[in-house]
Amino acid sequence: MEFRKHTLDNGLEIVAECNGDAHTAALGFFVKTGARDETAKLHGVSHFLEHMVFKGTPRRTAEDVNREFDEMGAYYNAFTSEENTVFYAAVLSDFVDRALRLLSDLMRPSLRSEDFETEKKVIVEEIRMYEDQPPFCADEICKQLLFDGHALGRSVLGTVDSVEALSVEEMRDYFRRRYSPANLTLVGAGRLDFDQFVEQAAECCAAWESLAAPRAIEPAKPHAEFRLVHKESATQEYLVQLTPGPSATDKLRYAAKVLTTVIGDDSGSRMYWKLVDSGLAEHVSQSHHEYLGAGLFMTYMSCDPGAAEDNLNRIEEIYREVESQSVTPAELEQARRKISARIVLGSERPRNRLFSVGANWVQRREYRAVHDDLRAIEAVSLDDLNAVLSQWPLSSNATVLIGPLSELRQPRA
Repeated sequence: MEFRKHTLDNGLEIVAECNGDAHTAALGFFVKTGARDETAKLHGVSHFLEHMVFKGTPRRTAEDVNREFDEMGAYYNAFTSEENTVFYAAVLSDFVDRALRLLSDLMRPSLRSEDFETEKKVIVEEIRMYEDQPPFCADEICKQLLFDGHALGRSVLGTVDSVEALSVEEMRDYFRRRYSPANLTLVGAGRLDFDQFVEQAAECCAAWESLAAPRAIEPAKPHAEFRLVHKESATQEYLVQLTPGPSATDKLRYAAKVLTTVIGDDSGSRMYWKLVDSGLAEHVSQSHHEYLGAGLFMTYMSCDPGAAEDNLNRIEEIYREVESQSVTPAELEQARRKISARIVLGSERPRNRLFSVGANWVQRREYRAVHDDLRAIEAVSLDDLNAVLSQWPLSSNATVLIGPLSELRQPRA
């Protein structure tokens, strides 16, 4: 595999991992904009805009967009996060040129007023649906508690009030500022001719207006807090715990992922054996999430309401045990193998490599081949895990439980 990069005169960066042995290719535009770039008045505009991009362009209707993707047999979609909005397609290598033309056209949508008003109703219903289904926004509530007013604590979807108050003029202004070519990265992975890829990107994108799109990386000051939310319609109790962790640029981020595999992987972890295999909880897991300037550990559990209090104490016991006794060499080795296997298996699809190449470049401006990640995981030591636990103790967290319970004692100290 070969990594290539190029920048157009208007600032659009183009990066690709070219693999002549692949039979497919994946490509996408990574827009460096998300919930953390919004003001309170524009809360939810990034996700709303993601929807609007598919509503048509001056050259294509929404029906044309869907039809052309289908004619290519493409797997295509988009997503919005706290920091990025990504539009992508995976195709047979013969259709790279056509897919690039279509995706490039989508990056300059019409943003018609009539589509805006129609889609606003869809977004509001999406928010209400999210509030009405498990885990009933427990993760969003917990992020708000942990980050307490910081931009990373904002819901990606926005609120019903913020979305309903948004105007199409405000969205158009946000689009003009944030979808500038200097704030976009075109990423490719798999079987593609990079020189041709660049030539076509220039043909499609070189005329785009370029504006500065700065991003403020304000330091987060996490808060530890406990909240019980009564939800009469729920049949299970849902737990979300968030603890600060290594950021996207912290050298201990790989150790954090190894640690969560030991503690909360969905099979063979400490939480799995203590809570799921024993039948005490339907599901429990822990994961590490990284952002620019911040990171967090997320623990999620669903269980019978009658078992919630004891299970919460069991989770706290796992935290205290790992903080006081660390991880065993056998657990470290097993976690390394699990993560390495997932990295290698995932790398066999250009679509997965697209997200890896794009995220690494956008977050850290670096290219990481598969063997780079494998070496980083293999290099994680017990000392690294202990450093993570020392700097970000799991027992200090923001906790939200939501479900039928109206009373629950906090974990024993």
